[in-house]
Amino acid sequence: MTLPTATSIPTSLIHLPDNYFETLRLDTLFPQAQPLELELGSGDGSFLAAYAAAQPGVNFIGVERLLGRLRKLDKKARRAGLSNVCCLRIEASYFLEFMVPKDAARAVHIYFPDPWPKRRHRKNRLVNERFPEIAAQALEAQGTVYLRTDDADYFEQMLECFGRSPLFQSEETPEELAKFVTDFERTFHARGIQTRHAVYRKTP
Repeated sequence: MTLPTATSIPTSLIHLPDNYFETLRLDTLFPQAQPLELELGSGDGSFLAAYAAAQPGVNFIGVERLLGRLRKLDKKARRAGLSNVCCLRIEASYFLEFMVPKDAARAVHIYFPDPWPKRRHRKNRLVNERFPEIAAQALEAQGTVYLRTDDADYFEQMLECFGRSPLFQSEETPEELAKFVTDFERTFHARGIQTRHAVYRKTP
C-alpha cells in the first residue's frame, strides 16, 4: 500500500485570494474542473463536509465570516480527504456579487443566516430585495438557490423577495438534500424548532 506523501495532503483548504477586487480563477482552486456549488455562511461545516463527501463530482466553496468556524470546516474537509472543497473568509454578499464569475455556479446554499431580528437591523440581512439579482448573476442557466431558516419573519422576507423577482421560480426541496443537516438545524430539531425550506430555480 502506498501512503500519501506530505505534499499530497493540503495543509489548509482556506484560500487567500491575491486580490479581493477581482473575480476568482476557479481553475486554481480545485484539482479538477467540475460543476460548482456555493454555501454562504458555512457555520462549523457540518453540512458542507458531509454533502461534499457525498458529491465527489461537484466542487464546493464554503464562505464564512468567522475564522473559528471556517477553521472547523477546513479541519473536517481535510480529515475526510476532500479535494473538492475550498474555504474563504469573506462577507457573503460581497463574495457573491463581486468575486464569483458570472454564470459559474449551479447552486447557492444559504442555511440559517443571521436573522437580524430587530427591525432597525433588518437591512443587514443577506437575503434582501437585491439578493435575487445578485444570485442570478452568479448562477448558471436554471441554477438553484436553496434556503433554510428557523426564523418565521426572515422566511417571509425570503419568500417575498424571490416571489417578486421574475428571475426565479419556486420549487420543492429535494428529499435527498434535506437529509443533510447543519449544526444549527441539528440543535433546533432537538429543541423541537421547525426548519422552514424554500427553493428557487433561475428562470430560463
